[in-house]
Amino acid sequence: MDPVIIAGAGPAGLTLALALARQEVPCVVLDEGPGKDEPRPARTVVLREDAVALVERLTGTPLTGLGFRWAGWRSMRRKQVTREVAFGDADPAPLHIAQHELTGVLRTALARTSLVRVAVDSRLDGIEQEASGVTAHTRGPSGTWWRGSYLVGCDGPRSTVRKLQDIRFPGRTAVERYAVAALRTELPWTDEAVLHRMPPWRTSGPSAGEIVGRPLRDGVWRLDWLLPPGKDLVTPEMLVNRIRETLTGWTGGATPSYELLDTGVHTVHHRLARRWRVGRVLLAGDAAHLLGALGTQGLDEGLRDVGNLAWKLALAWHHGPHEALLDSYQQERRTAVAARLGAADQVLPLLRGGGGLRSYVPGSARGHDALLADGHLGHGTLGAPGAYADSPLAPEHLAGEVSVGTAPGAPVSDVRVTAEDGTFVRLRDRLGRGALLVLLVAPGTGVWDRKHWVTAGIMPRLAAAVTALPHHAELLVAESYPGAAAHTVLLVRPDGHLVTALGGVRPADLYAAAEAALGGAPRAAVEEAEAGAAAGAR
Repeated sequence: MDPVIIAGAGPAGLTLALALARQEVPCVVLDEGPGKDEPRPARTVVLREDAVALVERLTGTPLTGLGFRWAGWRSMRRKQVTREVAFGDADPAPLHIAQHELTGVLRTALARTSLVRVAVDSRLDGIEQEASGVTAHTRGPSGTWWRGSYLVGCDGPRSTVRKLQDIRFPGRTAVERYAVAALRTELPWTDEAVLHRMPPWRTSGPSAGEIVGRPLRDGVWRLDWLLPPGKDLVTPEMLVNRIRETLTGWTGGATPSYELLDTGVHTVHHRLARRWRVGRVLLAGDAAHLLGALGTQGLDEGLRDVGNLAWKLALAWHHGPHEALLDSYQQERRTAVAARLGAADQVLPLLRGGGGLRSYVPGSARGHDALLADGHLGHGTLGAPGAYADSPLAPEHLAGEVSVGTAPGAPVSDVRVTAEDGTFVRLRDRLGRGALLVLLVAPGTGVWDRKHWVTAGIMPRLAAAVTALPHHAELLVAESYPGAAAHTVLLVRPDGHLVTALGGVRPADLYAAAEAALGGAPRAAVEEAEAGAAAGAR
């Protein structure tokens, strides 16, 4: 079968190629550039824990050494500290990393796999599709025709794929603008990120605004100044003045020495593509959505697109078209991104002084600062990962369904589990392999060798039920899971979202839930699952 064509070699496109290769799907990545990224210290990204785990799982490279995990977060208003957060195991810090470092790790990992070809200096300018596949044309020194099974547009805000498919991209332009500088200096908060609203040295006017300081490794900081509405030119003189007054204000004395490494202007747009799938052509990342106001990070959502799409596309590539499964990608991801965009657009007038929603959104200035911090830290409606509560892949009512600490459709907790080979791993380590995960909560098993309990109690019946599922599944065991009683069985999708939790071994319910999670797998009698489980129990 023809490879999957990925247009765009940014973080989303490179990550998708790795995710598909991990599931034995060959890919061609069309890279407009020369195959490497220019170092830009002021172009950085903030990744939440699920995004970091995805990249590290696919590349085998720890990102912490390349980026920086903050020890804490400090929110300030004028001269007052309004919120302080210390990060730890229960609340991991976001990872702040230069984008060229991230893409470098991804490119290095791609170079190690024979399933991915990166075609450099290849600019897409034509797409033709029919029932059996897609043909793409590129221009440039190596311009040619490419044949693929599917094509995914990861080619950014000005997506050629989106335009060639005549997909509308409505929304708002320049929702917010920031002046950005990367510099090496010493600040009072050596390893804490800082959000400073209405700093006292800027006492009036819309330019009083806010400043965000995020540390990177090697003593480097990225500083972002919110600019007043309009298109006023950001001059070097203005930026240098902002740097000096900010450093002076934060240190409380003379301007400390600093080394200016890079500057820029970051403009935030809010847009959402009307469609994310046209036949065998799909969109992901910035080609499908733009967001980023109030501290939210668009790359996080782009990588979540990848996690959602990769296993569905791999299943369709290996086993033939699964239309309902591929359609669910748009239904799930577009709904999740739309919810974050809606939340940001609702809160913007409140936090930026428009006043239009003051009567509807309660809270003092301290509460407003907390809302803004949530966007930066990945919490609440502004920042938390989306749940697919109304997913078309959700099973209908199951008699044996029980409640646990994770709602159906939400990302599962990253608990320690025992794998089929008897090793202890994190649950997230088993994601992205294309398999469903069946997790049994069995207190006490962690202190015994697997061979002593794998043939005891309910395990044989559960193992038989897992074998009878309509798709390959991996059976895992955990000592505990938040909110789950002993012998609870959780069914988890390959992207880490909970399908359902069942009270005990219920083969028919487990089969029905797995079938629904696959978009309606090829029909097989549920009685076969029951019979297989019964035979295993004997």
